[in-house]
Amino acid sequence: MSDRSRIVTIDGPAGAGKSTISRLLAKRLGFAFLDTGAMYRAVALAAKRRGVPLDDEGAVAALLNTVDLRLEPVGGGARVFLDGNDVSGEIRTAEMGPAASQVSALAPVRQRLTELQRAIARSGNFVAEGRDMGTVVFPNADWKFYLDASPEERARRRTRQLAEQGEEADYNAILAQIIERDRQDASRALAPLRPAEDAVIIDSSHMSIEQVVEAMLAIVGRSIPIPQQAVEETGNHGR
Repeated sequence: MSDRSRIVTIDGPAGAGKSTISRLLAKRLGFAFLDTGAMYRAVALAAKRRGVPLDDEGAVAALLNTVDLRLEPVGGGARVFLDGNDVSGEIRTAEMGPAASQVSALAPVRQRLTELQRAIARSGNFVAEGRDMGTVVFPNADWKFYLDASPEERARRRTRQLAEQGEEADYNAILAQIIERDRQDASRALAPLRPAEDAVIIDSSHMSIEQVVEAMLAIVGRSIPIPQQAVEETGNHGR
């Protein structure tokens, strides 16, 4: 492998399985995981805590100058710190998803976090997960994937995930949220959600986690040796 940093990007809509797949792929490749979605959720959380309207670009921009946001890669995952406090769990509520989408449409937020994401990625090899990793943040990434799934399947997954965490999970409400978020993400003027022209598109609606990871490993493996551990571990995970 070359001495330069290697980047794998995985873009796609909310609930497509990007975070789970990215963590597993990073672990199998021996890369770190760059959870960019968590960073936008943290900004949304900071705005909520301080009573800053999410649609007030000036106020949110001012907020960015007063908060300390840090992403700490840990194994195949990442911890998110806001003003020195670990908010990795708090940013994962159903409320924070739509809020993150709203603040991510603001130019000052995208510019600030894009700079931070690129700075982090210069420190090593990363699997970067988000909405515009392959189109905007890392246009020269070594491998690009766009992970998709039907809105219904994504709503089922999110409902199951929240229920397992002991939170209330209304499938119909979650489905409505996903459809609306897809609309917002695809239609916004700044960094709209779309596959990079050179991305490999994978529809995971009827695929298990191991099948998706295997497909990605097969593509990455055309360019670099895959650690033996990755080969041995593939297939040990379900949906």
